[in-house]
Amino acid sequence: MPKAYLLHHLVLGAAERAAGTPALTAAGSSMTYGELGSSMRAFSWGLMALGLGRSQRVAVYLEKRVETVVACFGACAAGGVFVPINPVLKAGQVAHILRDCAVQVLVTSAERLAGLRSALPQCTALRHIVLVNEPRKAGDCAAPEQVAVHGWSELLDAAPGAVHNVVDGDMAAILYTSGSTGLPKGVVLSHRNMVTGAKSVAQYLENEPDDTLLAALPLSFDAGFSQLTTAFHSGARVVLLNHLFPRDVLAALAAERVTGLTAVPPLWIQLAQLDWPPGIADHLRYIANTGGAMPRSTLQRLRAMLPGTKTYLMYGLTEAFRATYLPPEEVERRPDSIGKAIPNCEVLVLRDDGTPCAPGETGELVQRGPLVSLGYWNDPERTRERFKPLPPQSGCREAGLVLEEIAVFSGDLVRMDAEGYLYFVGRRDEMMKTSGYRVSPTEVEEILYATGLIAECVAFGVPHDTLGQAICVVATPRPGSDVSVAALRAACQAAMPQYMVPKCIELSETGLPRNQNGKIDRTAVAGAWRARYPQGVARESA
Repeated sequence: MPKAYLLHHLVLGAAERAAGTPALTAAGSSMTYGELGSSMRAFSWGLMALGLGRSQRVAVYLEKRVETVVACFGACAAGGVFVPINPVLKAGQVAHILRDCAVQVLVTSAERLAGLRSALPQCTALRHIVLVNEPRKAGDCAAPEQVAVHGWSELLDAAPGAVHNVVDGDMAAILYTSGSTGLPKGVVLSHRNMVTGAKSVAQYLENEPDDTLLAALPLSFDAGFSQLTTAFHSGARVVLLNHLFPRDVLAALAAERVTGLTAVPPLWIQLAQLDWPPGIADHLRYIANTGGAMPRSTLQRLRAMLPGTKTYLMYGLTEAFRATYLPPEEVERRPDSIGKAIPNCEVLVLRDDGTPCAPGETGELVQRGPLVSLGYWNDPERTRERFKPLPPQSGCREAGLVLEEIAVFSGDLVRMDAEGYLYFVGRRDEMMKTSGYRVSPTEVEEILYATGLIAECVAFGVPHDTLGQAICVVATPRPGSDVSVAALRAACQAAMPQYMVPKCIELSETGLPRNQNGKIDRTAVAGAWRARYPQGVARESA
């Protein structure tokens, strides 16, 4: 088996080294690397029998299950491109993705297909639907006239045949990510992006074949799919979990003796408020945070509960997979840092003129290297905004180099200290400007979390007659607390300069909306608030 340079080589390489080792566990049953490799190859032959062209798209609209993994890696093995669709999306959102990247083959279940029936006629490129289970009745498999419906076993029974030749710079996947406005955009990832990412993350997390990783995040999320690639590169086992409640995560950690768990802040906040079953700390080697800053109070509680478990604080964006991590040994000294660049990646902090920022100076995080993706699918305007030639004045390019190097300009504002550690300041499009000061919503939220009075919160700016923008906060009370708006305001006044104190605080008993990757949807919260108060805040709220 050659050294892995294409995504599906991760599975085939592990199968060659240890075919009988468990690779996947789902719904109580496990599949070995040998079995996974065989199923992946068979699925690729089935796609070729359907006439899948090189780099054509195969969408997978399923919950986390073995077939989801086989379909994604099998599409790559055929020379196609997989498009994982978050199972929580509804028909209109799914149809947008299918249309946007001209999906040819859709892998789903009979139940999910029934819910898509009205939207599929709009998906004119779709030619085949593969069902992983038998429809309950004939009407469940109704599809547009031009679309053929196949059973899962039909594809796995296809005769072996040739597959398309691809190189590591070719497309492997399109991951759809929500933007600040408009419909989701598809980030195109190459085989090189995904294989390099797997190797880099496995290196700093020190993953080994005896690891068991819990896939608690959506596989349509880059950090969620990374649980598969990192494990397969290492020859480790992945447990697929479709959880409804945080307690389901704790139960899986205990039952499967999980050694590594990666999650986003909203899930960590919920997990930190629960009593963990005894014994988890004995085998949970590390926890990792991604998708936003973990509140310091949550971090402290988790570390107190898991004193022997390593904590990794990570930062990344779908456009370049992963950028930085903070080593566990630095968490105590600098818990607010997002760390330094991951292996085989360079992270720069640049001014608007493209020159490097001095230590302590705020600038835009710019990432270069093999993790920079291929841009947004069929969206040249947004691609030009985010993916730009690395400025000559950045200090990374020699004058004799003629071809431009494309870097990803994250839109995130960070600062670097004298030792090279990075600190997240905020988003360019989320920064609030009030009374002449630029304020990060993350900073406001961190102070509110530190009060211990709330479960979740979102800060955002709204128009104000004299301040320019007023800071507003929507928060949910911590279970069992009788927190009031007055108490939260008093806590803010005690911990913040006056210009940072929110002018409006609202308490919500219904929870905060989340986007498809499980993150709190700041845009949705702010939009709902502005719809209720279109004139903004003209005076301080009581």
